[in-house]
Amino acid sequence: MKAIGIIPARYASNRFPGKPLADILGKSMIQRVYEQCKKANSLSAVIVATDDKRIFNHVMSFGGKAMMTESTHLSGTDRCNEVIQSLATKYDIAINIQGDEPFINPEQINQIASIFRSPKISIATLAKKIKKPSLLMDVNNPKAIFNNHGIALNFCRSITKIKPKQTYYKHIGIYGYRTQTLAKICKLPPSENEKTERLEQLRWLDNDYKIKVGITTFESLSADTPEDIEKIKAQMG
Repeated sequence: MKAIGIIPARYASNRFPGKPLADILGKSMIQRVYEQCKKANSLSAVIVATDDKRIFNHVMSFGGKAMMTESTHLSGTDRCNEVIQSLATKYDIAINIQGDEPFINPEQINQIASIFRSPKISIATLAKKIKKPSLLMDVNNPKAIFNNHGIALNFCRSITKIKPKQTYYKHIGIYGYRTQTLAKICKLPPSENEKTERLEQLRWLDNDYKIKVGITTFESLSADTPEDIEKIKAQMG
């Protein structure tokens, strides 16, 4: 089973233009993500998928691999699929890795890849147990709801009816797909649930694709704003 890690990276961002090139103590965000991905022994290759020459040139300058993709893509999923369709080398699994998590743990990537040992799994993601009650209502931290077999039942932005002694999970935004499945889901039109919650994975559930949810204990630090960069620097210091 051959897996590739793909890091979608856009320059344009309403909240944080040029985010992939933001400096974090001497290295850009995208370089830190790339180097963490390279530590994952489950990946045969790592590539940055971007629509901006500045990011492409920067990745090449530190010895990374990058590919220019269309600027019209609406999601990182679509960008990943363009890479898969363009490569001469064929891969069984594509892992979509967030470009704004500079300290992603390589073991999370390995965990996603290991889920595909089961031939029944076509899409996989991760979730982490919520320990802070305040996260339950935080719409910026989507939640994953799944059954006892780890198959996703739903994803939502906030939990409004909190049940006592119930365990809730934060969705970790890393995805793995069988490449044949990736090509198919990129052809699906947005579903009503997806539009309501602004969560792309609901499109897949609404079209009867099963998503396996693995449980991770690792907490990742994402950077959505310049202020988040300063917080990450402070934690590193």
